[in-house]
Amino acid sequence: MEPYAFFKGQYMPLKDAKIGILTQALHYGTACFGGIRANWDAEKQQFCIFRMKDHYRRQLDACKILNICLPYDENDMAEFTVETVRRAGFKENVYCRPLAYKSSEAIGVKLHGLEDDFFVIATTLGPYLGTGGIKCCTSSWRRVSDSQISPRGKITGIYVNSALAKTDANRAGFDEAIMLNENGHISEGTGENIFVVIKGQLITPPSYDSILLGITRDTVMQLAKNELGIETVERSIDRSELYVADEAFFTGTATNVAAISSVDHRNIGSGEMGPLTTKLQALFNQAALGRNPKYSEWYTFLKYD
Repeated sequence: MEPYAFFKGQYMPLKDAKIGILTQALHYGTACFGGIRANWDAEKQQFCIFRMKDHYRRQLDACKILNICLPYDENDMAEFTVETVRRAGFKENVYCRPLAYKSSEAIGVKLHGLEDDFFVIATTLGPYLGTGGIKCCTSSWRRVSDSQISPRGKITGIYVNSALAKTDANRAGFDEAIMLNENGHISEGTGENIFVVIKGQLITPPSYDSILLGITRDTVMQLAKNELGIETVERSIDRSELYVADEAFFTGTATNVAAISSVDHRNIGSGEMGPLTTKLQALFNQAALGRNPKYSEWYTFLKYD
């Protein structure tokens, strides 16, 4: 068992996949990535690769923004991913990292006249934000807007913005930062979407508040509606609304559904995971293992031969 990659059209151990130090994407952030979970079901001895084609459709949209032209569609990319996971040989949760990038070895700030390429890595990833309630602060770094770099895709250059906020938060003793947009409204964490529960309403920031349209975010909204009869309200959220919220939680591929216990030294509700967060986390965990047949279109199962 070892991390594996589909790289330059071939499958190989991750340690053998190398790029040149002049690769244009390395210098200018001209790439877009994804994060896909292959969740290991020990009981059934199989992987459930969760919403894989939805992730690739979003990544291909980001490729359009960056003028990246790949000879693959989401079906090809899904096939490469399944085989990479299979070859890695893990029997635990696997994290898949696809990257589409400007692969020319050339100096120069531009998007045109360059070669493009794609790879995907299958490896393991521990708990991204731990397992307890998440202590957050509001970041002084504002989330980039669509007029600067589009937040609709996971464009690598954007994540300098997130890294600045994350490091400041961690050095100040917090687990995560919550970023505001240029208008002062809640946007998202450094790598997660955010939901709040206020007076019985499930609320999340809308697309125009500089958020990534997360796959896990969409999953939670569908589960809330279909399984609990709760419609999610998409509207702008003020910073002070976080302080008086009954519950708050993050969603994301690396995070899944994770409760926020405090923001800026103020407990959210009781400071413990709230009842709606608990229900949604349980529903999501079952769906992510492929155990809810109502959502069969989300699942790609993989068993070893």
